[in-house]
Amino acid sequence: MYERGGVPDVTFWAQRGGWLFKQARHAASMKQAALASASGTSRTTLSAYEHGRKSPTLETAGRILDAAGFRLALEPKVEFTRGVADDGRPFHVPSRLPRLPPARALATVNVRGRTYELADRAQRREAYAALLRAGGPDDLLAHVDGVLLVELWDELPLPAAVRSAWLPLVRHARGEPEP
Repeated sequence: MYERGGVPDVTFWAQRGGWLFKQARHAASMKQAALASASGTSRTTLSAYEHGRKSPTLETAGRILDAAGFRLALEPKVEFTRGVADDGRPFHVPSRLPRLPPARALATVNVRGRTYELADRAQRREAYAALLRAGGPDDLLAHVDGVLLVELWDELPLPAAVRSAWLPLVRHARGEPEP
């Protein structure tokens, strides 16, 4: 998806960039002509960017996003390793603890057919325990906030293999030295 034969897939990134411009423009409630004008580009060029037919320079991308009220930011990539619990079930561990926007971190979520209010500490504890034991990468990225996880860590009922796999991330977040 991101690479073809070790070479970055330019088409993927052009389409992804176009999607970001479209999202920013819609969130700002702007028409293409208005955003193009505010960012100093033409409507046809903005349309080509949005449809992935053309790729802007980093400076131009920043200018377009700025005109829509957003900023271009660097975000750490989160990768996952797969582990296997003592009962043979797979679990996933991220390379870093993600942060979620408050509305998502405290949302109502459905995990494995059960609804949890993440704003409620007891329900968040249950949801996080279920997610750490058996959640896939998408579930973990969508529902587990690193700070809230660290705050609940000592209360989570987790199998030994899951706890030991996640522990280095928690210790790092707490600023504890590695053993």
